[in-house]
Amino acid sequence: MGGFVLVVGPSGAGKDTLLRLTREELASEPRLRFARRVVTRPESAAEAHDTLDEAGFLAALADGAFCLHWQAHGLRYGIPARYAEAARGGALVVANVSRGVVAPARAALPGVTAVEITAPPEVLAARLAQRGRAEDGDPAARLARQASAEVELRILNDSTAEAGAALLLQHLRARLAER
Repeated sequence: MGGFVLVVGPSGAGKDTLLRLTREELASEPRLRFARRVVTRPESAAEAHDTLDEAGFLAALADGAFCLHWQAHGLRYGIPARYAEAARGGALVVANVSRGVVAPARAALPGVTAVEITAPPEVLAARLAQRGRAEDGDPAARLARQASAEVELRILNDSTAEAGAALLLQHLRARLAER
């Protein structure tokens, strides 16, 4: 049986970096899928995703194109429905999502576990300042946001990216071994 590993955490925690390292390490694992999000923001070197404008996103949403979707920081995000189909077919899907969609995902999708990646506030603030994306706005306001989600694993990403990725890899390998 397939399922989902939902990766959550605050902006600047290093989610995309850990996911990239993990994807590289498990590139030959045929049962694993890393979901490519759809975002109403142009793609950047820091985050690979598919892009739709607001109208296109809303049309895709109305057509049932997403198994998960949310709004954050003035943008819309979606996980394409094909990933739910892959999970129902036996794949383990890894997706970077908002903490706010964990509970709805547990109700609607198969085999959901959640992993939170975080870092100390001063590390998050420095990373946000360095990143400089327009939607990041005021880093202090972003960091004050305290949405919570029930998670099976918390990774404190305050050391090397490789150390954080090793913990995520351990969780994914354990999930793959369940099947």
